[in-house]
Amino acid sequence: MRVNRMSRARRGAAVGLSLAALAAGATTGAGPAAAQPKAAPVAADCSPAYRIEQKLAGGTTWRMCWRYDSKAGLVLEDISYQPKGEAAPIKVLNSGRLGQIHVPYDDGSVEYDDLTGFGFAQGLMNLASGECPGGTIKKVKVPDAVDPAHPDVNGLCTTTRSRGHAYRMQGNSANKVYQAQGKDLLVYTVNQVGWYEYMTEWRFQDDGTITMNVGATGSLSYYDYDAGDGRGWPIGKGARSSATSHSHNAFWRLDFALDGSTKNKIEQYDSKVTAQASGQQAPTAKTARTKVTKELAGDAKSYRWWRVVSARGKNKDGHARSYEMVPGPTTKYPARSFTKHDVYFTQYNKCEKFASNNPGNCGAGAGKSVDKWVNGQTLTHPVVWMNIGFHHIARDEDQQPMPVHWQGFSIVPRDVTAMNPLTPDELAWQNGKWEPRS
Repeated sequence: MRVNRMSRARRGAAVGLSLAALAAGATTGAGPAAAQPKAAPVAADCSPAYRIEQKLAGGTTWRMCWRYDSKAGLVLEDISYQPKGEAAPIKVLNSGRLGQIHVPYDDGSVEYDDLTGFGFAQGLMNLASGECPGGTIKKVKVPDAVDPAHPDVNGLCTTTRSRGHAYRMQGNSANKVYQAQGKDLLVYTVNQVGWYEYMTEWRFQDDGTITMNVGATGSLSYYDYDAGDGRGWPIGKGARSSATSHSHNAFWRLDFALDGSTKNKIEQYDSKVTAQASGQQAPTAKTARTKVTKELAGDAKSYRWWRVVSARGKNKDGHARSYEMVPGPTTKYPARSFTKHDVYFTQYNKCEKFASNNPGNCGAGAGKSVDKWVNGQTLTHPVVWMNIGFHHIARDEDQQPMPVHWQGFSIVPRDVTAMNPLTPDELAWQNGKWEPRS
């Protein structure tokens, strides 16, 4: 008779986790959650212990507050972006956090909701100084800690990291190259769930882009080396051990507040390519905008994208500020209603916290997953839920330990500033239509 994997693999690993946390040692600190953010603050509206502020080499400053939730883990709030040339911070998000990690196994034996059903937040790991090079490791008080006597963990890294070229351009006279190396503020935690360790990473770039990633590492569970044909992959010598394949469906929840207002607008863009006509040298493409005024379960497709538009702010060219959604590679899981779509835009409801297995009662007929919340409400305060899936078919190289496999997406500024925020001063005059100077 098959022993349930929850009792063998994950519950056993959770016990090991609590012992490992005690062995690593505990620290003191932590405190209350960040206060409700205000529009366009000079500094993030929280106490210094919960404030993150970083000015990057290109002149961009990011500001935010952090707190730690008993189910979502790391929550970032009151996030603002101030590139050089802007007199005040530009508010981007009220809050950003994970919305769920849903893990169904290919053989149908188990299915996990790691955030709301398997102690993701309680698995926060202590970080060694070498894991946060050049940065600071902050103390986190873990709510509902496995060991209530030792709730404090050195578990939040804030540091900076180079990402390579931000741009490169040959000058008109062919005797000068304009180039800059990009820099990111990196904020991350590591949470252990069973055999897996999830790296929850937020990258705040000097050009205004925010990239959210979850990286899965740790170990493959040897309790799961019992897959049948077509539902696993042989690990180790011969075919004795066959690791069971499974999916990681990661959701993020973003509450936008562009320019300090939650009254943002959602727009969808679709481009249509038509065949090359007589007398043309190439096919043509035309892009159309659709205003998304009611809740939407959206599906990504070629030549489609969405943006969140400020209802209040414009850049110096008079264009409405916005952020564009840029999904990363994904494998859509078709077997559950809440994973059948790539992005959801829902009207804000403080009860709607997690994309699946949502705790609490949100009202009669509300349902426990994000797909049930798309019911025709008008969007006056839209919340964005992004779903990025990864189908993990294990390989020999996944042991031991398992290399990190990443999944995530970005939000990219579109017309937040009038020009590239990293534009060198000598090119600042080249905005819009221009003619070379003599």
